[in-house]
Amino acid sequence: MPQYNDMFELSVEDIDLIEVSLRRAMTSLAVGALCESEDENKQRNDSLHRIQDLLGRLHDQKIFYRPKSGVYVGG
Repeated sequence: MPQYNDMFELSVEDIDLIEVSLRRAMTSLAVGALCESEDENKQRNDSLHRIQDLLGRLHDQKIFYRPKSGVYVGG
C-alpha cells in the first residue's frame, strides 16, 4: 500500500497563496447560500467549517517574529 509523503517543500509564498485561495473559497461559499436546500446548506456549512479549521492549523504553524531584546512595537 502506498504511503503518504509527509515532507513538503513549500515556500512562504506557496502558503500565502493557499491561504488567499481558501479565504476566497470561504467567501464564495458564504455568499452562495440564497437558494439552496437543507442538504446543500449542511454541505456548505461543513465545507466552511473544514476550510476554517485548515486556516486555523496553518496559522498555528506560523512563527511570528518578536525581538528578544529591546522594545517591541506591534502594529
